[in-house]
Amino acid sequence: MQERYDPAAVESAAQNWWAENRSFEVREDPDREKFYCLSMFPYPSGRLHIGHVRNYTIGDVIARFQRMQGRNVLQPIGWDAFGLPAENAALKNQVPPGRWTRENIAYMKGQLQALGFAYDWSRELATCDPGYYRWEQWLFTRLLAKGLVYRKSSIVNWDPVDNTVLANEQVIEGRGWRSGALVEQREIPQWFLKISDYADELLNDLDKLQEWPEAVRTMQRNWIGRSEGVEVDFDLATGGTPLRIYTTRPDTIFGATFMAVAVEHPLALEISRNDPRIAEFCAECRKGGASAAELETAEKTGMPLGVEAINPLSGERIPVYVANFVLMSYGTGAIMSVPAHDERDHAFAVKYGLPIRQVIAPADGSEINVQAQPWTSKQDMVTVNSGAYSGLSFAEAFDRIADGFEAQGRGRRRVNFRLRDWGVSRQRYWGCPIPVIYCDSCGPVPVPEADLPVVLPEDVSVTGGASPLQAMQDWVHVPCPGCGEPARRETDTFDTFFESSWYYARFACPDQDASMLDSRASYWTPVDQYVGGIEHAILHLLYARFFHKLMRDEGLVDSDEPFRRLLTQGMVLADCFYRTDADGGQAWYSPLEVESRRDAQGRISGGVLLSDGQPVNYGGMSKMSKSRNNGIDPQVMIDRYGADTVRLFIMFAAPPEQTLEFSESGVEGAYRFLKRLWKQVHDHVQVGSVDDLNPDGLSVPQQDLRRKAHETLHKAGDDIGRRATFNTAIAAAMELLNAIQKFAAGEAGGRAVVQEALEIIVLILAPITPHVGHALWQALGRPGAVVDQAWPAVDESALARESVELVVQVNGKLRGRISVSASAQRDQVLAAALAEPNVQRFVDGRELRKQIVVPGKLVNLVV
Repeated sequence: MQERYDPAAVESAAQNWWAENRSFEVREDPDREKFYCLSMFPYPSGRLHIGHVRNYTIGDVIARFQRMQGRNVLQPIGWDAFGLPAENAALKNQVPPGRWTRENIAYMKGQLQALGFAYDWSRELATCDPGYYRWEQWLFTRLLAKGLVYRKSSIVNWDPVDNTVLANEQVIEGRGWRSGALVEQREIPQWFLKISDYADELLNDLDKLQEWPEAVRTMQRNWIGRSEGVEVDFDLATGGTPLRIYTTRPDTIFGATFMAVAVEHPLALEISRNDPRIAEFCAECRKGGASAAELETAEKTGMPLGVEAINPLSGERIPVYVANFVLMSYGTGAIMSVPAHDERDHAFAVKYGLPIRQVIAPADGSEINVQAQPWTSKQDMVTVNSGAYSGLSFAEAFDRIADGFEAQGRGRRRVNFRLRDWGVSRQRYWGCPIPVIYCDSCGPVPVPEADLPVVLPEDVSVTGGASPLQAMQDWVHVPCPGCGEPARRETDTFDTFFESSWYYARFACPDQDASMLDSRASYWTPVDQYVGGIEHAILHLLYARFFHKLMRDEGLVDSDEPFRRLLTQGMVLADCFYRTDADGGQAWYSPLEVESRRDAQGRISGGVLLSDGQPVNYGGMSKMSKSRNNGIDPQVMIDRYGADTVRLFIMFAAPPEQTLEFSESGVEGAYRFLKRLWKQVHDHVQVGSVDDLNPDGLSVPQQDLRRKAHETLHKAGDDIGRRATFNTAIAAAMELLNAIQKFAAGEAGGRAVVQEALEIIVLILAPITPHVGHALWQALGRPGAVVDQAWPAVDESALARESVELVVQVNGKLRGRISVSASAQRDQVLAAALAEPNVQRFVDGRELRKQIVVPGKLVNLVV
């Protein structure tokens, strides 16, 4: 064993051994408990960032730990390879998107391998490979035949720069999330998957996901948005088609003082054709996003349409407005507005001087002022000013009013969802072709299974604007599969969430070329541990749950949910440094380019740019981003300190679900610890061979160190396996190393105790720092490779204590420490505490009001 820790040599040796022995390739074994560990796969953008490294390190530590528990562990990796960034890069660099993507995959694969992740690379896949996407094309045609896919014209968010449809969540403050362009509302034909058919199951099955963060489940519940209400027809005073509304509060119908419709509502469209002012208002509303969250915070605006609706219960005429806060995609696109009992309606009524009429009140008779602010409670309320329906609770009013409408044929009870059907077509090139052919005689015809996959041409030139597929006449024009007449292919491609919604199942059988999945998918799924960012809580995770149920109903998997346990890691922050130029602009510098300066309290106050020695300003800590140039290339850290140091820092700096603050000083601290551990093992093995450990007859110091080792082992096993608090497991291992360094091993049996303690540290850290673990296990003379070792068993006898040290507090403040027999009774513990000299100083002459004894921990005396 060489004396000096050389990360490059250590990591190269370990990785070569794993590759030669195919350590992480795994096969199905029904006689062993399986464990499928998966991190959300990366988009091949060109380089990993620290956020990637954190995600994959967490997953790798869990996978390696579960392997040590004797489980059959699958941990695969692949590439979420389709998407708009590749097209933008192709436009910028004048290379085809396919070539750009595959070059990035090759580079990023090397980065992942350098970090020593225990992936089964034999299962690697890329979603841009025809062998992968042919099966989602196949499934699409199956769903089309079952009526779960349809095509219709729909209002969409259109990015005029990227020339594509955006999901509501991709519109930020009215602008495209990538281009920054003002988004427009356009009506274009789209393909949809009927996720709404699964809304109830998606909602109810959230209760099964007890090992998901509650925050994620809550977000999905809110997104699905189940509500029970009533559809009611309001006649128009001018006649014609009644205005049908949906309300969850029929108990407030007597308080409706205006109606509101969406800008896409047929009534608004009809009137706008003859009223330029209405047409202009509607056009303005179509700019920007249309998500419920965005509309919630936007200023509420509207215009009267010049028509009135008639309240079906009171007979009152009510003005109808077109308003920017009504969604055509929710309910009927029309609402009755009750300003006294709805915050949004109240704000609108105050702005436009509309009546505010109270129709519910607190059941206890207390006063409320609905003119000042709305009162919205369903609980402990009673209807007022509601004619024959006054004096009722919410439930009573709901049922009586709904019953009356249904009896008259003027309304009906209805369950509604915020969840809309999933629009899966994008007007871009770099994506999976939608397997449909359009025929003037037959209409849309699915591509026959024998003709799949529809392969995306990759030898293209991207010039911006329309998809290059539209100009590829030989590709577009094909005979109709039904009648043989000339027809044309669909040139839209799938939303890239389509690929990421089922990749986890394909990892189970990536070599299967005769079907989408096989029985191996049922062996491995559901994923036992999924790791990724909470920003994917709704779209990716909801779509994957939906896709899993679709595959289940096709007989492809036999479970209801794709991911049993979910861990969402926090974001990564880093310091920001900048200079302000003469024009007021800011130039940002990487933290690695700056030598920071600290104030008297040790806080960063500024810095000096290493390249010119001139000062830079400190901009605080923020999320790593290109805009502030504070992203840290992990390769720089690997080159300086080694992959194990980077892994150790990431796992030690913060619990996985919390924000991680990157600092090179923290990385240096992790590096110093590994060097210290290396030196300790080196110095130990240099002395020579070690006798077998005999637990009997150990001296008290030897017993103490052995107890410390097994306490550390017990804690680390619980921290990693149950609590996923990897940082506390590492801290415990660090404390054990400190104890070893303070221990005098000269007595007989002492070196054997140190040997065991060092082995325990190596095994605890093996999932976190696997390269160092590989080398130190060999250096300690242990048989086999550390990667094949089981998690060691705690020796319960080593945990036994003859005496324990207790903290003694007086009125909650530390005043002394005592050592008592581990079997001491309460009276004996109290007597020892009161006899402690420093404790006596704070107790003598004062009344002892309470004595609290926490066995094995502390005594608290209250005087």
